[in-house]
Amino acid sequence: MGYEVEKTEDEWRKELSPAEYQVLRKAGTEAPYKGEYTDTETEGVYSCRACGSELFRSTEKFHSHCGWPSFYDPARSEAVELIRDNSHGMVRTEVRCAKCGSHLGHVFEGEGYPTPTDQRYCINSISLKLEPAAPTEPKDA
Repeated sequence: MGYEVEKTEDEWRKELSPAEYQVLRKAGTEAPYKGEYTDTETEGVYSCRACGSELFRSTEKFHSHCGWPSFYDPARSEAVELIRDNSHGMVRTEVRCAKCGSHLGHVFEGEGYPTPTDQRYCINSISLKLEPAAPTEPKDA
């Protein structure tokens, strides 16, 4: 599949750190409970670290205690691409950025979390960049 953002592997290697490249371009996984956004509660927008495309919002983030940031829905359904993943002796659904094809994580269903959807987008922190929401001005009393 062709993506809106296409670069050579050398271009990606120059733009991403070795750890970012391993996860985003080689479908690696960061260690659980080590990611920058695992327990973050900051309000804002989570974008693809590789291309900047908006992927998730803090309003859809929840604590799943799985070791990675979890979201119950992407910001827009067309923001992510879902691909059947048969690696590691499992059948899973890989989540990629629809704009550049970078690996983000996996989505799971039927786990019983108390969220509006029956899905858990388990996303590597290193695949994301959080843009915090602008602080709101306090109202005068």
